Amino acid sequence: MVRQACSALAVVLGALALFARGAAATSPPALSVRAAALVAQQTGQQLYGQNSSAELAIASTTKLMTALVTLEHASMNATFTHPGYPLSSADSQIGLAAGERMTVHDLFVAMLLPSADDAAYDLAYNIGRGSVARFIGMMNAEARRLGLTHTHYSTPIGFDTPGNYSSASDLVTLADYLLEHYPLFARVVGEPSAVLRSGNHSRYVLNRNDLVGRLPWIHGVKTGHTAAAGYVLIAAGRQNGVTLVDAVLGTSSEASRDQNALALLDWGYQNFRLAQPVTEGHVLARPPVPDQPGLHAVVVATQSLVSVIPRTSRTTVKVKLHRSLAGPLARGTIVGLAQVFAGGRRIGEVPVRLAKAIPAVSTLTRVTRFVTRGTTLLLLALVVASAAALVVRRRHQGRARPTAA
Repeated sequence: MVRQACSALAVVLGALALFARGAAATSPPALSVRAAALVAQQTGQQLYGQNSSAELAIASTTKLMTALVTLEHASMNATFTHPGYPLSSADSQIGLAAGERMTVHDLFVAMLLPSADDAAYDLAYNIGRGSVARFIGMMNAEARRLGLTHTHYSTPIGFDTPGNYSSASDLVTLADYLLEHYPLFARVVGEPSAVLRSGNHSRYVLNRNDLVGRLPWIHGVKTGHTAAAGYVLIAAGRQNGVTLVDAVLGTSSEASRDQNALALLDWGYQNFRLAQPVTEGHVLARPPVPDQPGLHAVVVATQSLVSVIPRTSRTTVKVKLHRSLAGPLARGTIVGLAQVFAGGRRIGEVPVRLAKAIPAVSTLTRVTRFVTRGTTLLLLALVVASAAALVVRRRHQGRARPTAA
């Protein structure tokens, strides 16, 4: 998956959904959905999943991938000419006319807030250099790059067409990626409304995600609805420094969509917290250095480790040294691992290094150590005893020797 050790935060190695659910204080809510997933943005941990890998119709949440391809292949300052497209009156649109020119930025906003199909088509046609099929190929290439193994696209809009599907897990992964890597995307999906100033005339548009603006802690992400997909919502919330992203698929109405998404986010905030049990550069151990009495090594973490853990769990850190600390060892030498546990389960590990160099043992210390060894002292005692016995014997022999006549 996309989440890997690419920042100062260490990768959380052992945080699985099964661990999270098993250690939570309360059971997850009963959701009326076909599928759902909940992830913590800071770490990528999946805290909850219900049928989360099922490949389902996703309606206009398809436009998240259209947005990603747009961000990667077009300038927001560019202007596109609308090619014209015979959309049904039932489709969501901003009424672009054939030949109308609008900035990529305004098309991007129109696609994400009111979920305008004509804006999405305009972007796909122009970025695909006159070929929507080419653009769809770019979408599928991005899905493969991001490791979205339960996702495939056959439309940039989200119609119920064969081969257009994703899963709850893939949707939250994609949304998480966009929120983390593209500040413009995060800003747009967090707006309750916007004004499009390019085109033939100004347009005032509203965000179809009615949770944005109604609840101050909700800041995105995207709605969708078709006959096959039902009502779909990817929602992102931020409380107490923790960002959670969830997806609910196949709900029966807008009200049910919002209710299920909020229930899952509320459960997440009630039962989990952000913990940083290890901080880069902090001292984790001061073990004694062999053969250098009074000298202790200073062992520190090479990076921080952040994890979302059950609120009732306590964290512990155990340092395991993988090499001898006998000098000489340079400052920065990796000497082992710090293993981090929450509620008795390992949630991650980070390498540990020496904060200070360990000098070599001095010659005087080596000699003293050799001399004071038990075997050395025993050998010296035997030598001394043997020498003493030899002296005594020679004296005795000298006294007993007869004198000449």
